[in-house]
Amino acid sequence: MDYRYLLFNKPYDVLTQFTDVGTSRTTLKSFIPVPKVYPVGRLDRDSEGLLLLTDDGQLQHRLCHPRFGHPRTYWAQVERIPDTDSLQRLRQGLTIRDYTTLPAEVELLPTEPPLPPRTPPIRVRKHIPTAWLQLTLQEGKNRQVRRMTAAVGFPTLRLVRVSMGHLHLGNLQSGQWRYLSADERSQLDQLTKGFNGLNARPAKRYRPRSRHRYN
Repeated sequence: MDYRYLLFNKPYDVLTQFTDVGTSRTTLKSFIPVPKVYPVGRLDRDSEGLLLLTDDGQLQHRLCHPRFGHPRTYWAQVERIPDTDSLQRLRQGLTIRDYTTLPAEVELLPTEPPLPPRTPPIRVRKHIPTAWLQLTLQEGKNRQVRRMTAAVGFPTLRLVRVSMGHLHLGNLQSGQWRYLSADERSQLDQLTKGFNGLNARPAKRYRPRSRHRYN
């Protein structure tokens, strides 16, 4: 069976779904004409960046399973300049509500990353500086990055996912999509190949479920 795998650079204010009955909110349908593919995980409506879509149900199941950790890297613009202690707390893991985050790779970027301005622009308070963090997580709980930075006192103003495993946004512009290359497909197979505990499920076309993880 020939499955399809797409990378999409999700803009701000776009729902990570193809339908939204009864409202005029923008969905993936406005950008992706490929039928019967669905997102692997989700991004919040107010988050941007890399989104993988496929009709490969087994791959979707593996990548979204909480036992199958794989790196997800984000650029987060936060209010004020995080200090060394706050960065270390983010790296070590934080207790947020009813769970403790796994250790993460976190660094303060020396310069603003090469991103186009957001539409609409973020709301910046006068006389309060902002900074950019790069965070690499091994999990993807609901609004995790935003909750992590808020927990140490630096609210997230803008959030962009730039990579997931070996998949990177690269030159893909906001609102654009492309099929994965043969090399990316091969690496994706290798990324999930070793997780035998989830391989017993037969391959099937993916049907979206109501519960997915967000960032």
